[in-house]
Amino acid sequence: MALICVADRDRARAFYRDTLGPVFDIGAPAIDPFGDQFPCGDGFIRLTTIPDWEPGKYPVLGWQVDDAAATVAGLKARGVEMLIYPGFGQDAAGIWNAPDGGSRIAWFNDSEGNLLSLAQQR
Repeated sequence: MALICVADRDRARAFYRDTLGPVFDIGAPAIDPFGDQFPCGDGFIRLTTIPDWEPGKYPVLGWQVDDAAATVAGLKARGVEMLIYPGFGQDAAGIWNAPDGGSRIAWFNDSEGNLLSLAQQR
């Protein structure tokens, strides 16, 4: 289970359900007084509210995908912006290609500013 801290539970629930859900096959959440739990693949994503939450600069969750370019296009179509790190060498879509050719990775934020990623292994 991936535990994601959020400041605005309703906004985060809508983002994971409506924006990311169709792209990453995230199911409908089970909601309890302490958080929202989404089925995703073989595990779960649990959103927990922490008042005045401030996200870190490190990725908190990532997905393994078959086609990074298609997944990025799907996210962009849903209003998600890929993060571009100056000097890092990402392509125009925001995808970084590992120098050894083994991985293609893109980064983006959720509605709360948590850093998320997707990776395609070749």
